[in-house]
Amino acid sequence: MKWDKYTIATTTAAEDIISAMLSGLGIEGVEIENNVPLTKEETGSMFIDFPPQLPPDDGTSRVSFYLEAGQNHEGLIQDVQDALAAMKQEPYVDIGTAQITKGQTEDADWMNNWKQFFQSFTIEDILIKPAWEELKADDTGKILIEIEPGISFGTGKHETTQLCIRQLKKYIQAPESPAVRVFDVGCGSGILSVAALKLGAASVNGIDIDENCAVSAEENMRLNHLDETRWHFYTGNLLEDGQLQRQEAAAPYDIIVANILADVIIPMAPVLQPCLKPGGIFITSGIIDFKEQEVRAALEQAGFAVLETNVQGEWVSITVQKPLQEG
Repeated sequence: MKWDKYTIATTTAAEDIISAMLSGLGIEGVEIENNVPLTKEETGSMFIDFPPQLPPDDGTSRVSFYLEAGQNHEGLIQDVQDALAAMKQEPYVDIGTAQITKGQTEDADWMNNWKQFFQSFTIEDILIKPAWEELKADDTGKILIEIEPGISFGTGKHETTQLCIRQLKKYIQAPESPAVRVFDVGCGSGILSVAALKLGAASVNGIDIDENCAVSAEENMRLNHLDETRWHFYTGNLLEDGQLQRQEAAAPYDIIVANILADVIIPMAPVLQPCLKPGGIFITSGIIDFKEQEVRAALEQAGFAVLETNVQGEWVSITVQKPLQEG
């Protein structure tokens, strides 16, 4: 099978935010090329005798993604160009020229090549393991989450996912939360939904605008042997579908988690507020650091009270609570 390869000329400082933007548009399989020297930790985990000799790091980067050749992708590419143009107006990050070039490849297995870089890791006492890796003897006693990301975003490696998992653990396992219902907005691979049930939630619903995500999330639920009566995933757009908004508000949740872009959290805040029980918790992430204050203001404007802010790398998680009484 042939694939069209689109490469964005950018900077190392903008790699994460451009990758997140592409993910938000439903584009997966992002490839990043730069000349940043490998750390000792990175080279130590590789089965190589000599690290690659890279040219001097000049701050430039190439972010590439793949789309099936022979299909009409003009609308999607225009969305990418529009998003890049908007980013150029941000004073906080230099995205470089953001010029897009197009090439082609016949590597039919490019979507699986990245698997060599996804290995088991832990978040406190939680072990996140790819489905193709064997369980080690010293992994016993940990909370096990197995993941097959497939074509959906979410292996747990990203800082935003780890921030969300830590907050889910904190609030699901709180003594005053005996039977927690969780709503995973922008569920991706379903890793946060799996984590929620593994951590003791009674049930979880997940939604995503990409229909592939519901399929991927369901597969990961079954991979983790989770009772099918405790989870449900579907495709929809909460921002635009009024009927869907009323449906979710009719049976409000104890916890909502949204690991999505800051520019989506901001308009989503007032939409999700009615979907949460009084006193309920809303965990947000996917927020690049320079967007923190803007998201915080939107959450407070929607009637939430900020409980805590957590940072990992350049990414931020803001956890808020719906008041027990309105007004």
